[in-house]
Amino acid sequence: MTVERKPRRNASGLARDIEILELLGGAEAAESGGLGVVRLAHMTGRDKAVISRSLATLADAGLVERSEDTLAYRLGSRLYALAGRTVENRLIRESRPALRRLSQTTKETAHLCVLRGGNVLTVLSELSPHEFRTTGWEGVTTAAWRTPSGRVLLSDWDRASLAEWYGEHGRDNPIVGPIPPSVGGFSVLTIPPEGKAIVTDFESLLTEIGRIRRRGYALLDEELELGVVGVSAPIKDFTGRIVAAINVSAPKVRIGDRLESLGRYVAANARELARALGYEES
Repeated sequence: MTVERKPRRNASGLARDIEILELLGGAEAAESGGLGVVRLAHMTGRDKAVISRSLATLADAGLVERSEDTLAYRLGSRLYALAGRTVENRLIRESRPALRRLSQTTKETAHLCVLRGGNVLTVLSELSPHEFRTTGWEGVTTAAWRTPSGRVLLSDWDRASLAEWYGEHGRDNPIVGPIPPSVGGFSVLTIPPEGKAIVTDFESLLTEIGRIRRRGYALLDEELELGVVGVSAPIKDFTGRIVAAINVSAPKVRIGDRLESLGRYVAANARELARALGYEES
């Protein structure tokens, strides 16, 4: 029995579809809310009927969507979902050796953190080789307003989005789930010591985010653990959006006098990771 196979699309057909996707992901499509068949035909130099068939195929796959109001096409939700999963997988893969190098170079504990709603989740940690080291946070979530990594992860949001987020999460409990056990005597604080709280309300959150944007990193000084300081820097993906943060923490007696230089070094490592995710600095 012979099984009839559907004709295979050739590489040139795939290349043409990729060209359409690239145009729909370009500046003109972003500014106008999409591109129509006529405009795409003009930009590619191809027949409108050919473009229409290609768009229909891409739409069936969920890779493009058509506006009911303007009839213009834009990139589809499935494409964004695939890109998101690709970035997350690549982030973890690229971050493991990067954290290891960072920890070996600084001789301190390094973390990779992501935002989950109102909280920061530490997804990877590379512990300091010193016996006298800070608490391990892998798998633990903390309120984003309370930590330097959380503030870094929010630092590319606009004021309106921050206000909405803070209204929902600005009073979340500092630690979500079991508090990590004390390591080396550095117990986790549920309330910052007097004078150590950086964010106490929405305006102080905006002030701190302004500092992060200017410096490129955030500082921690005994706000979460007595005797512990640290720095955090943002990692951007190919769209320029902040998707993660690198954090390095250590006993204050060891690095307290060089936090600024450590911040610049961690920020440089974060930018290197961002380039591995496809981010291109302007």
